[in-house]
Amino acid sequence: MAAVHALAVPYLLFLGDATERGFAKTALGLRDWAADKCLAEHALPAATVTTGLPRLAPVAAAAAGARSMVVGVANQGGVIPASWMPELLAAIDAGLDLVAGLHTRVADIPPLRDAAARRGTRLVDVREPPAGLPIATGAKRSGRRLLTVGTDCALGKKYTALAIACGLRARGYDATFRASGQTGIMIAGEGIAIDAVVADFAAGAAELLSPDAAPTHLDVIEGQGSLFHPSYAAVSLALLHGSQPDLFVVCHQPSREQILGTPGYVLPSIEAVIAQTIAVGRLTNPAIRCAGISLNSANMADAAAAAEIARTADRLGLPTADPIRGGDAFERLLHACAA
Repeated sequence: MAAVHALAVPYLLFLGDATERGFAKTALGLRDWAADKCLAEHALPAATVTTGLPRLAPVAAAAAGARSMVVGVANQGGVIPASWMPELLAAIDAGLDLVAGLHTRVADIPPLRDAAARRGTRLVDVREPPAGLPIATGAKRSGRRLLTVGTDCALGKKYTALAIACGLRARGYDATFRASGQTGIMIAGEGIAIDAVVADFAAGAAELLSPDAAPTHLDVIEGQGSLFHPSYAAVSLALLHGSQPDLFVVCHQPSREQILGTPGYVLPSIEAVIAQTIAVGRLTNPAIRCAGISLNSANMADAAAAAEIARTADRLGLPTADPIRGGDAFERLLHACAA
């Protein structure tokens, strides 16, 4: 893949003034899935959230080897408050790249832009799509691909893709996680935020995201949205067509009944998602098939989660697991993804 948002590591994770863990999901996700890229954390005095990493100021972090400070906070509205500015400027002055995935782009803030120009560091907005993206060709690419899809948005497509890619690599398979969202990009160190691409070029961006590879190589592509979501189906379809997946894994949260953020829209069944994904995915890969099911059982007790996993596997005749819980069920899912 072309160098798209290639990020300089290791990272200093900036937590701002976060007091809610949910607003620090980017930093926590990086800690969970890219620990080898995370050197330390930095925060304002008001912050109560921590990643558990050593706390270093930008100058000390740069001296210890950090190359980028990542804004690890996704606050309401995706804004950069004035209280953050001294710390962001301090990171630039220390020689660190500044990396963010907020709706407010750091490159659009004149003081940050001027400071980076003087210091010779980069301002990287990972939600900014790269220039010159091609339209999709639909041409078959070498290598193998797996895409995570969902019954809804925000129920584990990124964590599932990461867990599958890591699990396969640990077992000696040649597998790569391909990021299509801002947090995934920061974890992987590269990728394209598909939801920020102009519609006509989104499938082309997905083709670029997963280029030609060795016949035995498997790209595990982070899914976005849902084909059944009235707001986000378009990005899901573009990613499906451009990815040309040989395999897909359906992600589902058993306790969810309504499509997120759209009252009146009932969550589709897993069976409906399998059928719809195959029906529209055949356009660019006639051999597309479902490899298995990933259940997000985070809010379920162990016994209830195990029972739901077993019931789903029995009903669908497909390997079913919660990748975060692991166990024999996840081993069966990994075996199906590697087949």
